[in-house]
Amino acid sequence: MTRRTEWPGSPAEPGNGPELADGPTEGSAYEPGTGRGARSGRRSHGGADAGAGFGEETGWRARSGTRSSGSPSSSRAEQGEPRGQRDKGEPRDPVEQARNICLRQLTGTPKTRKQLADALRKREIPEEVAEEVLARFEDVGLIDDAAFAAAWVESRHHGRGLARRALVRELRTKGVDPSMIDEAVGRLDADQEEETARELVARKLRSTRGLDRDKRLRRLASMLARKGYGEGMALRVVRQALEEEGEDTEGLGEPF
Repeated sequence: MTRRTEWPGSPAEPGNGPELADGPTEGSAYEPGTGRGARSGRRSHGGADAGAGFGEETGWRARSGTRSSGSPSSSRAEQGEPRGQRDKGEPRDPVEQARNICLRQLTGTPKTRKQLADALRKREIPEEVAEEVLARFEDVGLIDDAAFAAAWVESRHHGRGLARRALVRELRTKGVDPSMIDEAVGRLDADQEEETARELVARKLRSTRGLDRDKRLRRLASMLARKGYGEGMALRVVRQALEEEGEDTEGLGEPF
């Protein structure tokens, strides 16, 4: 006999998609600092796990639990569902719809609560239903904005070289609470940020050879500025890199 987990307060319809367990599955905790997180034991109907990270350097996956509930067509027929509803395979219960939307969103990449709320609003899920489902997902650990922020900083700083200023902007657009942003970004100290800036300049320096000194300075410093580095740090790092190549940087003006 196949066991089915009921959603609190609403009947679960067979064959309507993933069932959410009453608590976090083993291994569901985020792992900040490793670029990984949010595993929640997903098992799809096809038996394959799905996941993706923030970028090319991360392996952060978000998995969500599902169980098959038997034959959808026969079960729905027994429950008296209209043929059109059965053929579409869409649940009539808005709570079930909201759950399925959230689980699909979390399958591709990790999401913040705001991102999931926006997805539910776009699908015209009633606000009170959305709040109920999102709160439940938070309770079982499928939504964790603090862990999301920590993994985002880890991934985007080491993978894309973004500075704290740029990371703060990105996390704000994703609806992360300011206190969580401060905690996540605070893990990057000034020395680490400057070292990353030097690495970025070193990789870009070769492509600027052959340009005049001022143009090289502007191009390299502008690259750092786009990644969120302050003007003072950018100018200092670029000047040092040019000096190491034998460029005379005396009298150079501000690049911005």
